[in-house]
Amino acid sequence: MKLAIDHKSPIPLHIQAEQLLRELIKDPVYQAGKLLPNEVELAKKLAISRTTLRQAINKLVYEELLIRKKGFGTKVANSRISSKSMNWLSFSQEMKARGITVKNYELHVSWVFPDESTASFFDISTEKKIVKMERLRGSSDNPFVYFISYFHPRIGLTGEEDFKRPLYEMLEEEYSTIANLSKEEISALEANKFIAGKLEIETGSPVLFRKRFVYDQGERPMEYNLGYYKAESFVYTVESRRT
Repeated sequence: MKLAIDHKSPIPLHIQAEQLLRELIKDPVYQAGKLLPNEVELAKKLAISRTTLRQAINKLVYEELLIRKKGFGTKVANSRISSKSMNWLSFSQEMKARGITVKNYELHVSWVFPDESTASFFDISTEKKIVKMERLRGSSDNPFVYFISYFHPRIGLTGEEDFKRPLYEMLEEEYSTIANLSKEEISALEANKFIAGKLEIETGSPVLFRKRFVYDQGERPMEYNLGYYKAESFVYTVESRRT
């Protein structure tokens, strides 16, 4: 595309530069990871100062549209998946609502004995086997989240269900169990070797870790879910309203 600044325009130079950058980064070449022209070259081409150009770049960096690394250059930031705490949808439904196609990389269902914390949440014995589901999910390009779910035996799951369906939709239609309340704990972790292998990241890389305690319409515990999210691909949004 042609890059040019109209120096006779009443629009401030840094605003024009920002608009040009917004159009430039739509180019598939830059979307694929190619570095943007360096500041010196670009400022010279636009006939503006580096300070003016940097002002425009800083705006896009602030908006998380660009990533700038000293000694490396500036490139388009990878799109990050967003999840809102106010939403009550299964992961599949939430991503579908955002126009994101989710790919299942792995799906494993087994019967296990719960550990102390899981048994305590469900108020059952550690000698009572429960259904455990593990799912590695992501975009068409790569996995970005690894889920582990444990289900209360009261639900009546056999382990033969179609877990490729949206989870809460399946539980409601087949078992009349409606997910009504979710309590969550969010923290940051360093990926251990197992999680790093699942998410295709380096051991020790930052991971967003979420514990979800799910209750049915009678406010009885029904699911205990652990989620490990690739930090560079996911942002968790908390929405609060004052009443």
